[in-house]
Amino acid sequence: MIESLLVANRGEIARRIIRTAKRLGIRTVAVHSEADAGLPFVTEADEAVCVGPANPAQSYRNVEAILAAAKSTGVQAIHPGYGFLSENADFARTVEENGLIWVGPGADAITAMGDKINARNLMAAAGVPVAPGTTDPAADLDAAVVAAAEIGYPVMVKAAAGGGGMGMGVATDEAALRTEYDKVRSFAERMFGDGSVLIERYFPRVRHVEVQILGLADGRVVALGERECSVQRRNQKLVEESPSPAVSPELRERFLAAAVRAGEAVGYRNAGTVECLLVPRQRDVEGSGPASEEFFFLEMNTRLQVEHPVTELVYGIDLVEEQLRVAAGLAPTFDPDALNPGGHAIELRINAEDPKRFLPGPGVVRTWTEPTGAGVRVDSGYVAGNTVTPFYDSLMAKLIVFGADRAEAIERARTAVAGFEVAGPKCNLPFFAELLENAEFVSGDYDTGIVGRMR
Repeated sequence: MIESLLVANRGEIARRIIRTAKRLGIRTVAVHSEADAGLPFVTEADEAVCVGPANPAQSYRNVEAILAAAKSTGVQAIHPGYGFLSENADFARTVEENGLIWVGPGADAITAMGDKINARNLMAAAGVPVAPGTTDPAADLDAAVVAAAEIGYPVMVKAAAGGGGMGMGVATDEAALRTEYDKVRSFAERMFGDGSVLIERYFPRVRHVEVQILGLADGRVVALGERECSVQRRNQKLVEESPSPAVSPELRERFLAAAVRAGEAVGYRNAGTVECLLVPRQRDVEGSGPASEEFFFLEMNTRLQVEHPVTELVYGIDLVEEQLRVAAGLAPTFDPDALNPGGHAIELRINAEDPKRFLPGPGVVRTWTEPTGAGVRVDSGYVAGNTVTPFYDSLMAKLIVFGADRAEAIERARTAVAGFEVAGPKCNLPFFAELLENAEFVSGDYDTGIVGRMR
């Protein structure tokens, strides 16, 4: 097993990785910005190194500073968490060139799946369903107009190098396309350094369902069930649950098989997620049939996902431990041929944001009381006295509940939300209290438009 590990991230995910590493007897090193010096992940690591000021470009994305910290502390491996440098193929390659173990997929897999157009084409060749769309970037606005006419409106205009729900726009006609194309291209150039744009068919009513995969050290790829991620604001997730209430056993079999093919197509190793759109058939839209069984590949996240705990609870495994074992060339703790999921898990992302408009609301945490009880888990990045700054993502914690079935999980979530006390920063807990009583959500028959219908 790996003996020492630097965690190139912050907040709740750094704290969560450190927790597993310490349980395994691995020496841990945290890197942090000046703004994060007082957060729990810094003090809980065996060592900590400041890598720069608050600006992520000068700290958490500062490759030279992170590698210098790894060298000075003599670590054996680097875990990137999610966000920041986690899907940066150049960083992954540089880590390995410096004689360190990269806890994640290989640089080639990151590169292959990082460009949405290339990923679509790879998946289509591997027999994974993809939505109607361009196979090459729309070189200019005229090309985008021609492509949209062939695909049929409405269309989604997407940054090829985008991720995390950023760099997307919907066009219902040519006039809207002209506006959205320029907007997305400009955003992509500014945010990702790549203005390439693709055009895809847009489905007004859709569910967002993803599959957790794990590429093992022996070369096999296994699928660890699906997660429903349709509760979103601005194309970014707020709630995830596993299993999905929309996925039948037959559909699950096809979902998981497609995800495994996706991983195998790029020789995938370590943890990753295959994200898909689940689209209702016309008869479902009209309310005369069951949930759809048509799905399309959306993208692949070549890293550990924010929502990985729901899979952990349903499958009874520690995905961070499995990541470390794969990186060390070891077999998994579970039998890949005898996976036995059970129960139902729901994750709520507790953010420092207004519960109505979802605008960030940083501040000093005056009160922080986490709920406890059967089936309740909290992965948090803050304690009372810490400051949620405006420099990073607004995620403060993840509240995860587990029950024997979905009804019990929802009831435990209601109790846990009521018992979670946060004062100081703005907090979206009131939104979750409302959602957990919402008839559409409780029924399980919801889609990505649910938040908009609640507002």
